[in-house]
Amino acid sequence: MNVRISRSLGMVAVLYFTANFNAQNTQNDTLQKEQKIEEVVMIGYGTQKKSNVTGAISSIKASDIENIPAGKPEQVLQGRAAGVNVISNSGQPGASATVRVRGITSYNSNNDPLWVVDGIVVDGIGWLNQSDIESIEVLKDGASSAIYGVSAARGVILVTTKKGKKGRLNLSYNGFFGVSSASRKLDLLNATQYATVINEGFANDGSPVRFQNPASFGAGTDWQDIIFSSAERQNHEVSVQGGNEKSTFYGSFGYYDQSGIVMRDISYYKRLTARINSTHKITDWLTLGQTFAYTNQKNQGINANGEFGGPLSSAVNLDPITQAVVTDMSTVNSALYSNPNIVRDPNGNPYGISPYVNQEMSNPLAFKYTQLGNRNWSDDFIGNVYADVKFLNNFTFKSSLNGKKAYWGSQNFTPLFYLNPNYSNLANNSLNRTTQTKFEWSMENTLTFQKKFGDHNVNIMAGTGYYDYNIGYGQSVTYTNLPVNNYFDASFNFYAPTENRTVDAWDNVEWNKASYFGRAIYDYKNKYLFTGTLRYDGSSVFGANKHWGLFPSFSLGWNMDKENFWPENNIVNTLKLRGGYGTLGNDGIGTFNFASFYVAGANYTNGNGSVMPGYLPNGLANPYLKWETTTQTNIAVDMKLFRDFTLTVDLYNKKTKDILRNVQIPGYVGVTGNAIANAGSMENRGIEVELGYKKSWNDFTLSFNGNVAYNQNKVLSLIRGQEYEDRASFQSMGPIQRIVPGESYNSFYGFQTLGVFQNQAQINSYVNASGQMYQSNAKPGDFIWADANGDGIISDLDKVNLGSSIPKFNFGATLNLSYKNWDLMVFGQGAAGHKVFQGLRRLDILDANYQTRILERWTGEGSTNENPRLTRNDPNKNYSRLSNWYLQKGDYFRIKLVTLGYTLPQNIAENIGASKLRFFITGENIFTFTKYTGYDPEIAAGDSFGIDRAFYPQARTFMFGANITF
Repeated sequence: MNVRISRSLGMVAVLYFTANFNAQNTQNDTLQKEQKIEEVVMIGYGTQKKSNVTGAISSIKASDIENIPAGKPEQVLQGRAAGVNVISNSGQPGASATVRVRGITSYNSNNDPLWVVDGIVVDGIGWLNQSDIESIEVLKDGASSAIYGVSAARGVILVTTKKGKKGRLNLSYNGFFGVSSASRKLDLLNATQYATVINEGFANDGSPVRFQNPASFGAGTDWQDIIFSSAERQNHEVSVQGGNEKSTFYGSFGYYDQSGIVMRDISYYKRLTARINSTHKITDWLTLGQTFAYTNQKNQGINANGEFGGPLSSAVNLDPITQAVVTDMSTVNSALYSNPNIVRDPNGNPYGISPYVNQEMSNPLAFKYTQLGNRNWSDDFIGNVYADVKFLNNFTFKSSLNGKKAYWGSQNFTPLFYLNPNYSNLANNSLNRTTQTKFEWSMENTLTFQKKFGDHNVNIMAGTGYYDYNIGYGQSVTYTNLPVNNYFDASFNFYAPTENRTVDAWDNVEWNKASYFGRAIYDYKNKYLFTGTLRYDGSSVFGANKHWGLFPSFSLGWNMDKENFWPENNIVNTLKLRGGYGTLGNDGIGTFNFASFYVAGANYTNGNGSVMPGYLPNGLANPYLKWETTTQTNIAVDMKLFRDFTLTVDLYNKKTKDILRNVQIPGYVGVTGNAIANAGSMENRGIEVELGYKKSWNDFTLSFNGNVAYNQNKVLSLIRGQEYEDRASFQSMGPIQRIVPGESYNSFYGFQTLGVFQNQAQINSYVNASGQMYQSNAKPGDFIWADANGDGIISDLDKVNLGSSIPKFNFGATLNLSYKNWDLMVFGQGAAGHKVFQGLRRLDILDANYQTRILERWTGEGSTNENPRLTRNDPNKNYSRLSNWYLQKGDYFRIKLVTLGYTLPQNIAENIGASKLRFFITGENIFTFTKYTGYDPEIAAGDSFGIDRAFYPQARTFMFGANITF
């Protein structure tokens, strides 16, 4: 289905300033580069002197990130831009990060920022070569983001890539090789401890114990040692650039390869990148340019944060009594190993099968063989062509045509296997291949007038754009019952009869957007500053009566230090006050939610009793469905202190209304689904502080950059009459997070414990106002549940807010030292003010292993008032209810990077024809300061923060590399 906006567009143009900063070989050139970087930042469809910027923009330059070995480029933002929360989605190779700019703005819609690379709107920047990045600007407030209108509420991140420069041909190499390992392992029970604990659970429930001699098992199997291993990581990037007065070019090639620290054979990521751009000055008034990039990615991963199977969850839950590989069948129950599809090692020995822990929990070594060879892949082509036309001295017209073509898919083979009595595939093997393609293109035309009238500087821009998204299709084919039973021999070249073939195909839902936009920038003597923007967007994803929206903004600034009354002093050297307001939209709401479609499934009988196919609406149409609207106010101060310090403080208030919600429709209306409506609001308030320092003494240079951001998220309203909405669930506990007006988004909700019953008398005395016992079935050692609502009984109505899953504080700091040819960089980052739910153990598998915390259990009066007794039946729901007992502080500070480098003297480098030759060693994730007892306190999965279901931890890596320029 294809819906297009009927309003016609005029094509108007505007100047697009491009700032290119290229490293030179001399110290003086480097200093000039740094000075330019400090003066100019990208602002969207142009650049502006940093001293005259009136919006909240965080800028990161190539020099800040060139030595950071990030797996995905977006990860370099972590801890380096105040107000930008970057949380790793897992430590799995190739995993992206969740990026949130000044908090979460929507419940169900897309909260990812808008990524713009060289003027092209893209889905993300995982396809980019990190060494190709010249700068990253984050437009954080409404005034700076509003130029992108209906797509800007989530924040805007502008990425500028390196361009060629005139001069001799330069060839550069940046690369490293490293080895990774697990930085932390859980404290799990060994075999003797496990048998003792299981016995105690039986005894406390009045049943006979299972193991007669727990000490005979010794330490048993350490499943974590089996799944974790060292892994290699390497990155190689080569670039070449050059040009003359008329034409310049830049080309690069990159190769990145990372193996996982968890089951490395089925956890890896590989990326190939190629990029070329060029600029050609045809005449004094006409410049043509182009950019083309290609990226190929391949990866395979395990369940990175899930309690229902996979190597990590299995290693946590499997009992340590079971052998990893059975070499003596007399030591096991042979009945478990009688199935012909049992998985064996290369020597023919069966992999151990637990007689106690089943379901999706399986021997990781056996599980690996069911996954070998499976992979995901993608090919991305991105490019643009543009023309700059200068005329009448003060006008510049730019027209650009942008496009992205993406191919991606997967191939998987499922063999016949038997991993345990509840986890097997004994019927048919299967080979599946899925392929998809998508094409998106846009055209933008801009016109800029720039002129200085005495002390007045004016820059006026106007433009239009047209954008077409999601043009494509996909297909999937599956063959079953192939005559082979391993991935390497499986092929679609085998003949499969019709009954063994399954084919599916689909077309993407195309949507499009049209825009008019403009901006006026004015300053008087660089003292009084004004910026105003206006964008008018129309999108086909909205209802017929709400296609178009207007998004205005303005910001003001005052460089007080330029006033005549400002005294020359050595304390406050420069001082700028700025503030702004903007209205933004969020169009990440899916396609055609405003429409009602007829769907099958309403079959009926006619008068003759025959069944007839019937159709009915899947929901109610809403022609007034529109974008989510965010308004943001920002007040800030920028200062330079004592000649060497810089300080920036931003305060903001960000409110979102018209959040899309599912509205439940009564069944008698006759539709199958809920309606979508604009109902709900949210607020984010915060403060951001950035502090910098730089000083040189002869051959020694010291610089420091630190930032801290505080964000208070609050849900303001839901659908009228709705008190709360349940969100993420965990096994038999049910929902563990809620959206509640007046509280933080996705707060943890559960029961509050008041300690542990020490004796029967205490149980008998815990009564309500009527003298009735609250917990008549409890026993000594059970939790005391709080009657939070005071109704005299313990029920689900007693669930209370146990803490926020979203960090209130995010911070980072970078220290750079250099002495002669040596350089040292230390970078740390962290978060605080949130809770993490540790849901590592399967509640429905009674024999699942425990962490050693269970050894601090209640064993008798006075033994503990924090941890409950062991019980398998759990009549008091000590373990099957979410309570504060499951939550831990998620605060952490991580020494993320330490790099020591040495640059060879110039004369030595020149002997081999190089202009620069630097070698370095880097340590990543050196140490994490935290009280959290899981693998990693940094946990996110989209907007579901802080739920540890067996989270793939980030690896500790040590690398050696080189930077070489010829």
